[in-house]
Amino acid sequence: MKTEDLAAVLENLRVKKPLILSLTNSVVQNFTANMLLAVGAAPVMLNDSVECAQLLKACGSGLLVNVGTLSTAQAEVMRCAVDAAHAAGIPWVLDPVAVGLLGFRTEFCQELLSMHPTLIRGNASEIMALAGEAAGGRGTDTTEESAVALHAAQTLARRCSCSVLVTGAVDYVTDGQRVLALGNGDELMTRVTGVGCAMGALAAACVAAAPDCFTGAAACAAILGLAGERAASRCPRPGSFAPVLLDELDALTPSDVEKFTRIVQDSDL
Repeated sequence: MKTEDLAAVLENLRVKKPLILSLTNSVVQNFTANMLLAVGAAPVMLNDSVECAQLLKACGSGLLVNVGTLSTAQAEVMRCAVDAAHAAGIPWVLDPVAVGLLGFRTEFCQELLSMHPTLIRGNASEIMALAGEAAGGRGTDTTEESAVALHAAQTLARRCSCSVLVTGAVDYVTDGQRVLALGNGDELMTRVTGVGCAMGALAAACVAAAPDCFTGAAACAAILGLAGERAASRCPRPGSFAPVLLDELDALTPSDVEKFTRIVQDSDL
């Protein structure tokens, strides 16, 4: 894959302005909406299953299912939204926050796997737990490096016929056969609440604007990684970093993505 392929996703995203329904946790809704707006997408947050189905059928482009603050009522809304996305031919992203550590969300995420997500996005511990290879991390924090989860990601991708994005210092994208590693980003991205969860919504927008899920997931990692490292160069503390990250997403150009995306070769790992 060439970096111009990833640049084309950002360009198309800003032309298409995909509408992304984000069923996400209550902690990050505002930041998620602002991240989508910063890249040119349109955010929607709903809590009713009927309205979710109506929206996806009428004008939806993508769906995020993030289980960060999962409840029994929200799980039912998520089931209905996924069914509606399938009926409308709309891609959907599963973000299995803290899976493995807590029983309810672990069982529910396994149920969601049977509903064929287009893309799964998670940290190393979440991806390994979802694949049955580990018990999970420490809440939303991973206890493993992203490379350790690559085998689990490939297993999940083949099992679910989807792509998987494992996030970390190096982000890995796989569809079960191909693997792409991307090396942009900054440690400050892990010190601001909402960046990882909002990345799931960004991934849904990129997949909606890409020729295929694998390319969309890779573009998401490149776009957010580049914006993150640029924001960190300007604001080295988390309080000032968060708003500047949104500014850098807004300022990022397809040319930037083409020139500065770091595709990590095997010899560099």
